Amino acid sequence: MDPQSVSPSSWAQFWDAYELFRDPMLCALIAGSVLGFLGVYVVLRRMVFVSAAVTQSAGLGVALAFYAEIHLGMHVDPTLGAVALALVATMLLMMDPARLRLTRESLLGLAYAFTGGAAILVGDRISQEAHDIQGILFGTAVLVERPQLLAVAWAGALILFIHLWWFRGLTFASFDRIGAHVQGLPVRMLDAVLMISIGLMVGVSARALGALPVFAFSILSALAALMLDLRLPWTFLLSTLAGAISGLGGYLFAYFYNFPVGGSQTVLATAIVALAFGVRGVKQFVTRSRG
Repeated sequence: MDPQSVSPSSWAQFWDAYELFRDPMLCALIAGSVLGFLGVYVVLRRMVFVSAAVTQSAGLGVALAFYAEIHLGMHVDPTLGAVALALVATMLLMMDPARLRLTRESLLGLAYAFTGGAAILVGDRISQEAHDIQGILFGTAVLVERPQLLAVAWAGALILFIHLWWFRGLTFASFDRIGAHVQGLPVRMLDAVLMISIGLMVGVSARALGALPVFAFSILSALAALMLDLRLPWTFLLSTLAGAISGLGGYLFAYFYNFPVGGSQTVLATAIVALAFGVRGVKQFVTRSRG
């Protein structure tokens, strides 16, 4: 976003109400960063539709929490509902689909279609929270409550700590499973850590920001970084930065130009992919010119 194109009064209004926007911006920054980091695993392991199915499951978890509160008189925290359903979906998708005579793609399609349809059905019965349901599914929510920010921050910090600590083992087991087995690494446990990390981060982030931007952060940031053909540590770093820019920049764009937040964050993440594509083209042109 070009600051020169924004009227001074808009910037003045923004800074006057900065405390109101601080939490959602921090939440988008943290969620975008951590999901961008995890997205490298998601894309390289060809688990794009796993992310889609898990984000839809998180949306269903929030809708069920509202339903239980309104119709059953049971208080269930929506963030807990999102995390629980996201982790259940993650565990189911870790199963070997061959036992059910299904392919992994068909199992993913089944999970995505069921959870998406169920979220719409449950949402139809809780019209009192229709705005929240729209926010969860499409990321139209402007404000983030402090407990949601804390959930995203704690989950993100824990996940990044574990992944940086076990970085070599997780990457080795993810991209060279046979070699990792030969070296004696606990591949199944490392797989479980990765999948639980994705389920947990998607769950807390989807409750705060919505399923659409969460899906975009976990896919598009990694696509942009991978286009540049860098070494793996640099790819993780660039994907993390791309996610952070998408989250924070998308929120600012939505504020100043009065667009929905989730759509703005998703389109900005796509624009970063286009920018990376352009940089890749220039890089290839320079390489051929030198050859």
